[in-house]
Amino acid sequence: MIAAQAALETRMLLRNGEQLLLTVVIPTLLLVLFSSVDIVDTGEGRAVDFLAPGVLALAVMSTAFTGQAIATGFERRYGVLKRLAASPLPRWGLMTAKTLSVLVTEVLQIALLTAIALALGWSPRGNPTAVLLLLLLGTAAFSGLGLLMAGTLKAEATLAAANLVFLLLLVGGGVVVPLDKFPEAAQSVLGLLPISALSGGLRDVLQHGAGVPWGDLGILAAWAAAGLAAAGRFFRWE
Repeated sequence: MIAAQAALETRMLLRNGEQLLLTVVIPTLLLVLFSSVDIVDTGEGRAVDFLAPGVLALAVMSTAFTGQAIATGFERRYGVLKRLAASPLPRWGLMTAKTLSVLVTEVLQIALLTAIALALGWSPRGNPTAVLLLLLLGTAAFSGLGLLMAGTLKAEATLAAANLVFLLLLVGGGVVVPLDKFPEAAQSVLGLLPISALSGGLRDVLQHGAGVPWGDLGILAAWAAAGLAAAGRFFRWE
């Protein structure tokens, strides 16, 4: 039942034009545009080496947070979640299916973006295990926040808030603009955001060949624990 529901969730997501815009089109355009045109000073080295890890982090956020929050919010509004909760599929099974759908979508995103980045001249390095840990904890952190938003706000408010947060974190989360371009007072705050920890950790590993970024993993783990706990406590099915 969980596998069937996960497959259905994945098909619904991939057929949704707005979701495809968030999960595929925008990250791809950002990667190609900022790698090809000297718009932002990304420091020494090729721009794609700086941008590719940040765009991978953006892809995780767009699927696990923005896309999931919007889709789940409208499912809640139209009574889909209430009906599914009364089906033989248990509530934990439904959430597991949604999580699997997010992971499948992210695998497709990362494969596509990695292929594009490699074509643009990206030369990744570092420990694959550290990259996997960052992506998994980042997914957990953003999923918790997305479900919390979808389960507490009205669908229209979720739509507006999720897109606003997406834009704000895109600009201030170290995705395409280095955090050191911001005032020092802001850097310490922005560095604690989950998107900053994910993009920064991926960049340390893939661009600079660093080991396991325990500090960034700790920030992501804290966000994941807080977000999932809050979502489990306050999520409303109706």
